Formats: sequence, structure tokens, C-alpha cells
Amino acid sequence: MENFTFWNPTILIFGKGQLEQLKTEIPRYGKKVLLVYGGGSIKRSGLYENVTSLLKEIGAEVFELPGVEPNPRITTARKGIEICKKEDIDFLLAVGGGSVIDCTKLIAAGAKYDGDAWDLVMKKALATDALPFGTVLTLAATGSEMNPGSVITNWETNEKYGWGSAVTYPKFSILDPVNTFTVPRNQTIYGIVDMMSHVLEHYFHLEENTPYQDRMCESLLITVMETAPKLLEDLENYDHRATILYGGTMALNGILNMGYRGDWATHNLEHAVSAVYDIPHGGGLAILFPNWMKHNLNVKPERFKQLAERVFGVDADGKSAEELGLEGIQKLREFWNSIGAPARLADYDIDDSKIDLMADRAMANGEFGNFTQLNREDVLAIYRASL
Repeated sequence: MENFTFWNPTILIFGKGQLEQLKTEIPRYGKKVLLVYGGGSIKRSGLYENVTSLLKEIGAEVFELPGVEPNPRITTARKGIEICKKEDIDFLLAVGGGSVIDCTKLIAAGAKYDGDAWDLVMKKALATDALPFGTVLTLAATGSEMNPGSVITNWETNEKYGWGSAVTYPKFSILDPVNTFTVPRNQTIYGIVDMMSHVLEHYFHLEENTPYQDRMCESLLITVMETAPKLLEDLENYDHRATILYGGTMALNGILNMGYRGDWATHNLEHAVSAVYDIPHGGGLAILFPNWMKHNLNVKPERFKQLAERVFGVDADGKSAEELGLEGIQKLREFWNSIGAPARLADYDIDDSKIDLMADRAMANGEFGNFTQLNREDVLAIYRASL
């Protein structure tokens, strides 16, 4: 494995009733709070009232930015930045899923930046400071509650890119599984696919001697796959929600990938699709990831063989690494299909009419991927296989 330094400053506050910790954590940073959230779900569930009541108890002056989109827009982040600068905000509180948290990260950094926040997303400028922020998570999926990464969409230009900085870790994140009880079945499925995809992005790397990291990835995949069908049969089961919620955080907080770099090409492929068509991120990953795997099976067949045997229980007797790899890929596809994830871009009424535009967006920064680099022909081949 490679040399590494691990650092994650986010305080993780997990479990039932932990929302009360807002009264301890927020006063460390000030009185003026910008509350960032999405649609009306937190109001329907009662979480909005609970949060605002606690903020009132600590004497916070609360400003609000509602309406963060599932693929958060730069336009929405700009509104939040304007509020922060105008009102001299001390602290931001993101209440929602990964999209709300991602938007909050850009607001926090943009509030300390003199130029347009899109510069930070496009890496024309580096975020060197940010307002402090915390999260109350309502959806198990992205892991954004315990990492510095963020993905932002510019709908006017059909661009969607990931960015991040050491200054955009949440100060704390509160994870109460009860707050995920009202997540609809389809969003629960997308979250499961997303966290599994994060683990798979880690798993496909070229570094040698990562036996413990491999086993951590494999055990998380197995745990999620064992729990997901049970959860989808009982969406308000606390134990199942807790397992999936914790799994989503662990999939992308830096612990699984110490000592190596995962691939991450499939996420770039999906960002390009949802930048053009605004589809759910998890749905796009379910479609694309098995096709990326098939396309790159010959890069390191033993890696695919190991996944097939250890995670999917494929019988290795008399089979080549390539044959085992293909079986493992098929097992992944079958599992995602079994829980209701989409399998083709056609499931979202996407045809080949904008395939070149998607490829343009995917190739905006040149060839990409760490397991193997994809060029334009590779990108087009994976998209065509996904139609």
C-alpha cells in the first residue's frame, strides 16, 4: 500500500434522540444560523419544527434557505452565499440528505471567497476558508456528512462536477435513524446503490498489499446487501435503518481507502448523464457501474474474480478469472434489479440523441479514472452499452 496520512475532523453523533446535541454544538460557533434544507419533507415529518425549536432554545437568530434541489444547483448556492454575506452568518446547519449538505459546503466556502462560487467547483480557485457548518442527516447515501466532497450542477451549461477542500468538512453530523423513516422506497434504493458504488469505486484500484482494506470493503458490501431487502420490506425498522445509515457514512469517510486511490470514473460518467438529464444519481450509477466493470474486466481480472468469490459467492471451480468476473458483475446487476434499481438509460427515457453531449461533459478535463483511464471512445462505448 501507499504511504498515507488519515485525518477526519467531523464529530459523528449517532443514534436515537441525538438531535438535542444541537444545543451543545452550535453555541460554539455563534448566534446567527443559516438553516439550509430541501423540499417539504422535513416539515411533514416534524423534523423542521424540532430543529427550529432547539435553535430557539439556544437563542439563535435563524435565517433560512429552503428548496435545495436533488442535484443541487449553483444558483441556489449563490442565494445562500448572498444571505451569509449580507447577514454576517456565523454558522450553517444543513438538514437533509447529501444534496443539501453538498450545497451547504459550497455556501460555506463561497461565503469566504470574493469571486463567483462556480470558480471553486471548476477548480479555478481553491477554497482556503469556510464558515463552520454542521449537518442533520435524513438520507443514507452519499457520505457527505463525514467528508469534504461536494457535487454541484450548473443547469444553464449542463455541467455537474465534484470538488472539495480540507476546509469543507462538517464540524459535526447528527445521524438519528428515526429521521430516515420517512424516506420513500425509491430514494432508499438509490441511497443503497450510491453507498455500494462508493465502496466499489474504492475497491477497483491497482495498489498491491491491501488485504485489510479489501476485507473492509467486502464486509460493508455484504452487510448492505444482507440488510437492504429487509429494510425495503419494513421501511420504519430502526435497526435496519441504522445499519444502512452507518454504512453510507463508512463508505465514504476515508477509512476504507487508506493507502490507495480508488477509480471514480463511474461517478464522472454519471455526473455527465445527470447534468444533461437531471436523473437521480443512484439510479444512474446502477445503470452505469456494471457496464464500466464489463468494459474494464481485462485490466485486472483477478480483482473482479476476488469480488465475485468473496462478495457474491460465485463458485470458482473450473472457471477463469474473466469468467468469474463476469459472473460477479451479473450478480451485482441482479441484486440491484432485485431491489428495484434501474438497469438501462431507457428506464429514464434516455436515448442516444445526446450521447455526444454527455461524452463532452464527461471528458471536460481529459481522460479520467485511476484503475484505468477512459478516453472518449471508452466513454461512448459504456454509454451505448447502458442504453
